[in-house]
Amino acid sequence: MKIRADVAELLRAGLSDRAIARELNTCHKKVSAARTALGLPKAKPGKRPAGTVEDLFWRRVRPTDDGHMEWTGFHSTGTPCLRHGGRNQTAYRVAYRIANGRDPEGQVLPSCGREHCVKPGHHSDQNDRDEARKVDALYEAIFGESA
Repeated sequence: MKIRADVAELLRAGLSDRAIARELNTCHKKVSAARTALGLPKAKPGKRPAGTVEDLFWRRVRPTDDGHMEWTGFHSTGTPCLRHGGRNQTAYRVAYRIANGRDPEGQVLPSCGREHCVKPGHHSDQNDRDEARKVDALYEAIFGESA
């Protein structure tokens, strides 16, 4: 049996027969026959788990019209949260890690002024806030007024 290369690629990627048939506009019975010919097991039903916490984060955000992002996942006591690898994390911590390439220190809060914003780059950790206070104090000491 001759198997289309695109069908074989999607089969190896783990997609279901019907999903492949929809995407490639072919019959799901032909896809099933190709799966059998390649000796691949049936696809597991349900959603595929996210490979990383960052992948899961991107599945749970929605951009807003004003340049921010809102959280579509669950909230715990008003804070956007996600669970990955058996650990609960705030979406703020994940967004901070995406934007800064390092784990945050202390509590992470939106710094853009929009409540519950989860857009990477719109957050500060304890060190960021401490540094901002030092800069404000230095500015006030030099110029006699707050920035």
